[in-house]
Amino acid sequence: MKPQDHHVVVLGASPKPARYSNQAVRLLKEKGYRVTPVHPTVERIEGLEAVPELGAIRTSVDTLTVYVGPGRMAPLVESLVALKPSRVVLNPGTESPELEDRLDSAQIPWLHACTLVMLSVGNF
Repeated sequence: MKPQDHHVVVLGASPKPARYSNQAVRLLKEKGYRVTPVHPTVERIEGLEAVPELGAIRTSVDTLTVYVGPGRMAPLVESLVALKPSRVVLNPGTESPELEDRLDSAQIPWLHACTLVMLSVGNF
């Protein structure tokens, strides 16, 4: 699949350039991926329209990359599963046994990985 045909949703996207989630948005965009940042209060991140919640996404999602810590994940689990992404990347610090169990039961593939590293080495 070519990058422009691959829709990536960044859950926990930040408008702050130093944050890894912002760096992921920038690198995905630079590499030609279709990117949808998710942030509850910010309207644009790196020039892209952000959506306030996963339920606002109306198109299929190839990869959902997670930058939300486990302490804030519980209320997002069901909307994440309902989105039915083709795969979920749990970046370092976002490990959540509750989410992982729900993804398994919904048969949604997931992995512990770093989006920035995956993009840098060409195996995203």
